[in-house]
Amino acid sequence: MTDQELQSAVRALQLGNKLRELREKKRYTLQELSLKTGLSKALLSQIENNRVIPPIATLLRLAKALEVSLSYFFQDEVKGKSVYVTRANERLRVDRRQHHKEGEVNYIYEALETQKHDKHMEPFYVEFPPMDVGEMMFTSHEGEEFVYVLEGTIEFRTANATIILNPGDSLYFDASQGHAFRSLDKNNAKAIIVVWNKP
Repeated sequence: MTDQELQSAVRALQLGNKLRELREKKRYTLQELSLKTGLSKALLSQIENNRVIPPIATLLRLAKALEVSLSYFFQDEVKGKSVYVTRANERLRVDRRQHHKEGEVNYIYEALETQKHDKHMEPFYVEFPPMDVGEMMFTSHEGEEFVYVLEGTIEFRTANATIILNPGDSLYFDASQGHAFRSLDKNNAKAIIVVWNKP
């Protein structure tokens, strides 16, 4: 996917537009949202203008500060249902750039459920590319994460631990600590990640 195609996909999601509309609805300035999230004004502006593709952890911080579910950023809620189905062709892939900017996603992800806004878990299909240790992007957010490896070998790192995960392995951890993933193979490693974000 070229940068132009990627930007088109992000614009189709309208992440930046949704963020700006919600921020303005809450009557927050960029500075106030920056203080609430710990994200820089420059980064917030780039997200609102669809210049940066935010990783899941950044979207989680924004969702918490703006008091919405992460699903708010992916699709309009379908109300009055108790069962939600997301078909494979309804998922929109959020890809990394070849040379990502600081604060931008450096993996590939798809939200596996986008219709229910008040859910307690956020499930994702994620692909982690191979990279050098120095390229790993550490993120953190409130709550917990569960990881189930589908394919490939994944290296998980925190400040105090390095753990190797193979297909069929799972991992559950406190997501408030800085953490990062990478594939140890020549191809992308694939996993299902379920995020619980503290209410």
